[in-house]
Amino acid sequence: MTGMIVLVTGVTRFLGSSLAGQLAAHPQVERVIGVDAALPEPSARARMFGADFARADIRNPLIARIIEAAGVDTVVHASASATPASSAARTMVKEMNVLGTMQLLAACQRSSSVKHLLVRSSAAVYGGSSRDPAIFTENTPPRAVPSRGPARDAVDIEGYVRGFGRRRPDVRIAVPRFAEIVGPTVQTPLTRYFSLSPTVPVIAGRNARLQLVHERDAVDCLMHLTLGDFEGVVNVAGSGALTLIQAIHRAGRIPLPLPSMALGTMGRLLRTVRVGGFSPEQVHLLTPGRVLDTTRLREQAGFTPAYTTVAAFDDFAARLRPAISPQNIRSLERRVGALAGIRTAAPEDVPVPHPGSRPRLVGIDGAAGAPKRPRRRQR
Repeated sequence: MTGMIVLVTGVTRFLGSSLAGQLAAHPQVERVIGVDAALPEPSARARMFGADFARADIRNPLIARIIEAAGVDTVVHASASATPASSAARTMVKEMNVLGTMQLLAACQRSSSVKHLLVRSSAAVYGGSSRDPAIFTENTPPRAVPSRGPARDAVDIEGYVRGFGRRRPDVRIAVPRFAEIVGPTVQTPLTRYFSLSPTVPVIAGRNARLQLVHERDAVDCLMHLTLGDFEGVVNVAGSGALTLIQAIHRAGRIPLPLPSMALGTMGRLLRTVRVGGFSPEQVHLLTPGRVLDTTRLREQAGFTPAYTTVAAFDDFAARLRPAISPQNIRSLERRVGALAGIRTAAPEDVPVPHPGSRPRLVGIDGAAGAPKRPRRRQR
């Protein structure tokens, strides 16, 4: 029995290259072909391990020839794009996302060898509205459909995939909707947003809930869905949630509340002086917050992420240099305490009990012994 022949798109990025390498090392897989329009960097090529690489633009009909010549039976569309800084780059990214997906699906439709299709999607398809429910299931309709940006691309891509499923009902289709992916390696608009220092702008008066997925869990989930038999749409996220302000504090940053209309001006200013930058659309998507129901992921798809939302964010934040160190915070506490007439003990001033000694009880009035009870007021 021959093994699987898998085609993976977007192998110049962490997700695609890591998935291609893991699939190439799996005994059920005979061959893996990684496809991208650009050459992978040495780090990405190392992650691909034993996978082959074919330089091809998925917007080009050449992708159909690759599928036919190799006899591909499984296609994993793992390519994802970051929010670009300029409108010209945005146009090119939209073509890669939407037109590239259309061309890839057309090639899969014409191929008789393709039996499995996995298309990566995003939880951004749920949009962002003040009327959103507390938790999104896979069947929850969006209250506000995204009108632009990669979120809109994800909505269009899922529509094309549903059309492909009607034309090719014999193909198993799985569409994982990932929460924001974070980790020490992956670079996304969200990781660049939390990397701003020393302040991170937020919309004044808002503190949204965040749910994240670790980069390793994202790769393992794609691996599990590729080799498994699950079909349909499934939410993918780590358990638990964080608020936006909590995440900024855990990253060692200071939240900077701003009016909504001032976000675009600040983002352009930061990009002009080359100290970073962020997309106003990204901040606005964070405003309402989004928490996913992952019951289907655990019970039907049979996959449980190893990282919780907090653990995933902490692993990402560990590589960041905090804007304010714990030593500086402790020093500030001592200064404020001194001004208020409160003496704060330094760690070296705390007495260490002798081994084997019993604790000494101190009363409310400072005397040794048990705490004294307050006297009852006589009537």
